[in-house]
Amino acid sequence: MFTGIVEEIGTVRDVAFPGGAGTDAVLVVEGPLATSDAAPGDSIAVDGVCLTVRDLPGDGTFTADVMPETLRRTTLGGLRAGSRVDLERAVRADARLGGHVVQGHVDGVATLVRRDPGDRWDDLLFSAPASLLRYVAEKGSVAVSGVSLTVTRVDDATFGVSLIPTTLEATVLGDLAPGGQVNVEVDVLAKYVERLLAAGAAS
Repeated sequence: MFTGIVEEIGTVRDVAFPGGAGTDAVLVVEGPLATSDAAPGDSIAVDGVCLTVRDLPGDGTFTADVMPETLRRTTLGGLRAGSRVDLERAVRADARLGGHVVQGHVDGVATLVRRDPGDRWDDLLFSAPASLLRYVAEKGSVAVSGVSLTVTRVDDATFGVSLIPTTLEATVLGDLAPGGQVNVEVDVLAKYVERLLAAGAAS
């Protein structure tokens, strides 16, 4: 489990597709902080996607496998050597929950439509599929590329968020340009409530 509080911006050092394009991938990501106390089998969120550490060469990088399902649902398939990514280690049981409960199970992809700079903050507007937006609520929480954010507005086609100076500086969202795509994980509680209501209606 994660909290959506990004710990560092990492750099993709290599991307390989052992079975050919469109199949599974192997990522090599540099993240000195993320790897500082990591061990094989640990979880690290990469742009909001929970990945399992396979290898730790000891040079500040880690290797992770990415299955085809993840490539279909997220932006990881578009990563290349040199790509910058948000990194967060799994939360410790005795740590403060600074953001919200984030599983690292991405629900889909959204696209930045507009960026409106403020004096010290930016307002971002994303377009997203209706299948995602049904779970997004104004003043609710959403994870965007692994960053826990508060929803400022939502309608049938878009949702908005505001980025404070810390978020602009410490995450990849600070450099995201219109047309850029992000991973979105909606609040898991909303999905469970819908599932329970549907089951109750069917019984």
